[in-house]
Order: sequence, then C-alpha cells, then structure tokens
Amino acid sequence: MIGKSVIRKESWDKVTGRAKYTHDSIEVGMLHAKLVTSPYAHARIRGIHTEKAFSIPGVRAVITGEGLPLTGEDLRDRPPIAFDKVRYHGEVVAVVVADTPVQAEQAANLVRVVYKPLPAVGSPHEALQKGAPLIHEKLGSYQKEKYTYPEPNTNIAHRTKIRKGNMEKAWAESDVVVEASFAFSPSDHAAMETRCATAEIFPDGSIVISSSSQAPFMIKKLISSYFGEDVGKIIVHTPLVGGAYGGKSPVQLELLAYLASKAVGGRKVSVWNTREEDLITSPVHIGMEATVKLGCTTDGYMKVAEILFFFDGGAYSDKAIDVSRAAAIDCTGPYHIENVWCDSLCVYTNHPYASPFRSFGHCEQAFAMERAIDLLAEKLNMDKVELRMKNAIRPGHMTPTQVLLNQSNVGNLPACIERLRELIQWDEWQRIEIDPRTVRAKGISCGWKTSTIDTDAGSGAIITFNPDGSVNLMSGVVEIGTGTKTVLAQILAEKLKMDIDDIHVKMDVDTQTTPEHWKTVASRGTFMAGRAVLEAADDAIRQLKKIASCILHAPIEDLEVGYGKVFLRDDPGIYIPIKDIAYGYKYPNGNAIGGQIIGRGNYIMRHLTPLDKETGAGKPGPEWTVCAYGVEIEFDQRDYTYKIIKAVSVIDIGKVLNPRAALGQTMGAMSMGLSFASRETFSFDRYERILNPQLRTYRPIRFGEHPEYIVEFVETPQIDAPYGARGVGEHGLIGMPAALANALSVAAGVPLNELPLFPELIWRTKGERRGSI
Repeated sequence: MIGKSVIRKESWDKVTGRAKYTHDSIEVGMLHAKLVTSPYAHARIRGIHTEKAFSIPGVRAVITGEGLPLTGEDLRDRPPIAFDKVRYHGEVVAVVVADTPVQAEQAANLVRVVYKPLPAVGSPHEALQKGAPLIHEKLGSYQKEKYTYPEPNTNIAHRTKIRKGNMEKAWAESDVVVEASFAFSPSDHAAMETRCATAEIFPDGSIVISSSSQAPFMIKKLISSYFGEDVGKIIVHTPLVGGAYGGKSPVQLELLAYLASKAVGGRKVSVWNTREEDLITSPVHIGMEATVKLGCTTDGYMKVAEILFFFDGGAYSDKAIDVSRAAAIDCTGPYHIENVWCDSLCVYTNHPYASPFRSFGHCEQAFAMERAIDLLAEKLNMDKVELRMKNAIRPGHMTPTQVLLNQSNVGNLPACIERLRELIQWDEWQRIEIDPRTVRAKGISCGWKTSTIDTDAGSGAIITFNPDGSVNLMSGVVEIGTGTKTVLAQILAEKLKMDIDDIHVKMDVDTQTTPEHWKTVASRGTFMAGRAVLEAADDAIRQLKKIASCILHAPIEDLEVGYGKVFLRDDPGIYIPIKDIAYGYKYPNGNAIGGQIIGRGNYIMRHLTPLDKETGAGKPGPEWTVCAYGVEIEFDQRDYTYKIIKAVSVIDIGKVLNPRAALGQTMGAMSMGLSFASRETFSFDRYERILNPQLRTYRPIRFGEHPEYIVEFVETPQIDAPYGARGVGEHGLIGMPAALANALSVAAGVPLNELPLFPELIWRTKGERRGSI
C-alpha cells in the first residue's frame, strides 16, 4: 500500500458537495454575532456607545473588551476585544449578538466608538527608530513563556540570536563580500473557507465549540488557561477545514464565540468572517525587512554569513514570535557556513497581527538568502548552480543551531540540485532573447526546513475493529486539505497487510473522544501521527496474537497478522479470521476469552531542546527536508510585464507514500509561493489602513494563469519516520519566491529585492538604476 496513489478518503464527499464544514451547521434558534472593527490603525478608545444598537429588534448583547484577560501563546499581549486602544485597522472593538445575521449587522453599524487617533507605525524599520511610538507601553509587564524575550520600552516583542563560529576570523578570510537588503509587506492566506466558530455553554458548565481550526486541542487548553474554565468540560469539534495554510492555527474567533455565548446565558452563537474580515481582522501572513551579508573565498566557498531579520509581527506577537524564531534557526538556508551571526526580531507595527504561513518563516528567509547568493555568484562570475553545489549542506555538517547532520536527518541536497539542473535544462541557457522586445530567463534557489515545534509535542491514535474485520482509525490530525488522514490509513493498511478500503477513517475531530494531536501544522501530521498509528497497530497485533495463540495452540512468536487473519508463519493454512476474535472468542461450550481489540499508540517528539538565549544552540526539530527549485519566465522589456512559463521543485521526501497526493501538495504549495511572490500584498495608506480587503483587489493567481509545474522527488529515507517519509506539505513553496525573483533579476538586468514582483516595481528599479549611473 505504501507508494501507491490512493484516492483520498474524503474526496467523494467533497466533490459531491456532501462534505460538511463548520459554517454548514446552522441550527434553528442559533444566535449570530457581528464584529465591530476599528477604522483606525492606532487610536485611543475614548468611549463605546451601544444604546442605539439595542434599538434593533433581536439584539441580545453587545460585548466590549473591558475586564477581559490578555491572550497569546508566547506572550500575553492581546485583548480578545480591544478596550484601551486599537493597534491595527480592522481590530475588533465590540461584538454584537442577535437573532439573525442581518439584525446583528444592523446593530453593529449603530455602535458608536469614540477614538483619539495616534501616530501609526508602518514598518519594522520605522518601529525601531528612536522616538517611534510605542505600540505596547506595558510590554515589560506582560505574562510570557520561559523562552520568550520581549524588550520593554521598545517595539521588539522577541529577539532570537544565532552565534556560531568566529566572525572576525571568517571576515578576514573572505576574499569576496556582498551585502544587500530585502523587503516585503504583509499579505494573506486567502483560504477558500473563511474562519468561523460556534460556541454553546450548557447548564452543567460544559462548553462546546465548533471551529474551522488547525489546533482544536490548543483551543481547549487556551480557553481554560485564559478564563479559568474546567479544561475537562471544554469540548472542541473540528470537521473538515477548507484550507488553512497556517492562518487557522491561532485562536481568535473561538474566544469571541465563547464570550458571546457566555453573554447570552449559554445559547449557541455563531461567529464567522466575511471575506473582508478574514483578510484584515484575523491574523495575516507576516511581512519582513532583512539584510544579508555574505563572505566567501575566490573559489566560491562561503565562509561567513551576517543576517538581520526584522519581521513585521503586526499589532500583537501571537505566533509571529515563533515564525521569527524559525527563520533564525535555518537562517543560512541549506548551506555549509561555519561562521554565522543572525539576529531575528519580531517587531510590533500597526499592521494586522501575523500568524504562521505555509513554510513558517522559511520562504521569507529563503527569499533574502537566495537572492544574496545570486548576487554573490554574479560578483564571483560563477555559475549559480555551481556555487550552490559547492556549498550544499551535507551529512557531517552542522546547522546554524549546531545540530550535527547525517544522511537520515538531512537527506541529499546535491542530488536535488543535480536533478533540478537537468529538469530546467540549466546548462543549455539561462537567458535568451526571443525578439528585440522579449527575453526568457531562468532562476534557481534552494531551501530547507525543520519543524521548530514544541519539544514535547505529541500525537495519539486509536484503532478499533468492526464485526466484519474492517478497522476504524481515529487521530487528532485535522483534515485541512492535505490528505494526511488517507496517508495514515495507508500506513495502517501496510502494517496490517489489509485493503485500505477496509479502513474507515474518522475525519472530524472531537477533543473529548479523539486522541490528541498537538496541532496540524509544521508538516508534522504524517511523521507524528504516523508513528502513533504504527504503535497502535503493534498494540492491536499483540492483542490479536495473544487470543489467537490460545485458539491455535501455538506460541505468540510463531504467529503473523495480515490479510484479515492471524496465521502460523510457517503454515499459513492454519489460521483464525480477525473478525472472529476482534471482540473476543467464544468456544463451542460458551466460554469466552479476550474482549474487544482496541489498539492505542502515541508519539512524542524526542531529544528536542529549546535554543540558548545568547547563541541559539539547540535542537529545534528532528530532521531537515532539503529542496531545489527553478523558474523560467518570459519578460517583456518594453512594458515590464512577464509570464511564468515553468516552475520546478525537487524535494528529498525520504520516501513517497502516496505519489499523487505528494504531487498535489507540492504543486499547490508552488502555486502559493509564486502568487505571493508575484502579486499578493496588502496596500496600506499613510494611516496604515488596508486599501484592498477584497478578492477583487487582493488577487491571488487565478485559474488559467498557472505555469507548467514539474515536480520530482529524491528518496533518502529518514530512519525514524514512518516508512522513511518526510513531511512535504509546505516544502514546494519555500524557494519559489526567490527563484522567481532571481529569474526576473536576470531578465531585467537589475537586482529585484522586494516583493511582490509587480511590473511597476521592475520599472521603478530600472529607473533607479539608470538614475544612479
């Protein structure tokens, strides 16, 4: 079953429209909430007047933020509803609850909020200037986690330091040096399903929440922690999720749904985002400003890297702290550089606050690093593939956080680069003129990623049998469109040697009955839940053998399980069907042995450590997946427009468990990376208000605009992973922005160090370059 392209378990329901998502469950008597949001990016709240809102029939409550606790996973700096001042355009300042959505919206429009505007901070650079407005005056008093380091009286929520080697010596040994700066503004995830949640509080104190979330178990824990509720009475349901990409891992609307239900005596309340609210009120894709300085020898061996990342975490730190940390952990990209100095700062601005975005800080880091490497190659007059091959990370090298790598935990980057060279036909040409107006050009990049999750993150799995011998599989992984639960069924089918059609997977998650999975993030579903499923299968096999040994009068060690039977390994004709013992076995005289077979398994991350505050030394993840990328574009030198012709990814996936699923995941990620790089961004006015909060003006790649996607996999099995497989949900995205920027820089003849790569940006950069000559 491993290595076969199995159709996803939930696919039929999805293509026929039978699949149910959170907002599909609308009940008679359910109340509806509407958010009142701020028209300012930074302002004091002088008063909130709700009297007129209550004039609308059906209004049950208007909730404001006074008296609510601060929230946040790493640093508790965010009120669920702003009460003292607003810190970004679109921030929630009140929640109206009414009988119908129309009544709630009418009442929300009548809530009058009195503001005193404050100067807004529009970029990390501006936030770090002396005398910049403080976005969080009480930063030093916020509750924080042990390994979070806010800097009071500044706009710095957290700083990650990486210190490796001897910088002074390395710079002295460097013959060639390049330095450049890079930048892009916040953007969005633009998942098909907008974020939504419902909450209901029962008379016995039970709190039942349904949410479109990547982290149902975290919702349960955080509501208990923030509001003092009994964690055992909080039950979170998550059905199928219509896309997430990291944007649904923070906990936001769930808190508002809980507060709304509490305000109306526990009645069920629905909170859901319009597309506009989803774009600007809920967490967004992080922005960044960076400076990279590289030194190397004349023959192209990199000696030293000095890197500054200023991440635009927005108004609240939330998960932006973790994103900035993740970028620092892998700051050099997949290259062997012995001397590294990196500071990665999570900086407050008056932009919407940031959440993880597919690749978790790595496409951001890779854009800066891979552009700098291209500049270094040009200064060396060296082939860009050759420079990357010379410096490619290999077993025996160390990561920036000083983890020793081996073949299992890093794979084979040179093989990825070599295959990329062939697929994109690099040696044939890199830039050619089609006609006086049109050129074609190619760009390449590399990437890597480790998981950077909690050191004690875990996953559980339960399997039970049906009377016909088929199997039920339960896991806390959320099906967010990755097909992970189908892959888990493949793993189980392989282990039990059975038909995957006989494995029934519970798709929805119920935190009261489903084994916990930490979060469905970081490409960890297959690795962590897969290990748990294998252990659950081993547990079931032990139980089946124990019963069968009594019936077959044979030692347990002589038995095998598979093909719906427990049989003698040396004489398969002697067996007992699994269906006859899955609920125990009854002898002819009526006596019975055994009982229901329930296999249970779990997995917890092992040997991971937090980072040292001063040096960054530590082990943040179990493995580093390496990748190589290429993009071919056609560029119009007259009007600066371009067309993406071809995009290539080569990823060391360890072992391909489901080829078509892996292909689909990688192509989808590549599309997101190209869309982010070429067109996706928020446009802010001078008051830091978002000007394009609709899909009419915020424009991801549309159908018909896609290039040819080419995906291949290198297989270097990861020893401790299920059947050797590495995660691949995010990795197609990592190098796409850099590869596109590298291709366009070659085509246009100017360094393009900002995203997105609008034709206007290319035109402006060309003009600046001409003006400086």
